Parts: sequence; structure tokens; C-alpha cells
Amino acid sequence: MAQTRRKRQTKHRGNAAGVVESRGRTGRKPTAAEKKGDRQALAREKEQLLDKRDRPPTWRGAFLKAMIASIVLLFVVILVLKQSNSAISLFPVVLALYTVISYYSDKFIYDRRQRKKASQAGGRAPS
Repeated sequence: MAQTRRKRQTKHRGNAAGVVESRGRTGRKPTAAEKKGDRQALAREKEQLLDKRDRPPTWRGAFLKAMIASIVLLFVVILVLKQSNSAISLFPVVLALYTVISYYSDKFIYDRRQRKKASQAGGRAPS
């Protein structure tokens, strides 16, 4: 038997003029600059969000990078050497070493960038 009831429409309904109105904002809350419509403040916020190189390195970020690199190395060793037992037993050691190396290399690059920004700013510390 054919279905007689139509499914309920929830998202887009036109008004009498045929214009479809959107439901409104459903994502994150707008920032203060977005609420006011201040273009300069909005541009500053966007610039701060976009430049991830100015954030100091974290151990968590280093661990996640090391985890990905260790898993890739694990698969390569298993495929090339076909020794899964030795590769799996070395995984925690490689993960620990990669985490430390990743953190300190990120810290070196971050410190170098901050020194370069400070020298370009005339010796002032970056805000």
C-alpha cells in the first residue's frame, strides 16, 4: 500500500512571497566583535586565530605527532621486515623518543620565531 502521509519538512519553508528564510545561527556563539560588527576587531581576532605558529608547543601536541609517526613506522617495519613481534615491542620506545624529539624541535622553532618577531618589533616583547 502506498504511503499517504508526507514527511514533515523542518528546514526550509518559504513565506507568502516565496522567499526561503534560514533558521538562524546554529553553531558556535558569536564573539563580541561579531556581535558589534566591528571590522577591525574582527580582523584582529581572525589574525590571532589563524597564526598557529605563535602558540607555544605542548606535550599533548608532541605526543599526537609522535603517535602518528610511530604508527607509520610500525606499519613500514611490519611490511618491510615482516617481523611484527619485534616491531610491536619497540613501539613504546619509539613513541617515547619521538614525543621528546617532537616537543623539543617544536620548542626550538617556536623560540626562534619569537626571537625573530621581537627583533623585528624593535626589541619589544611580542604580545
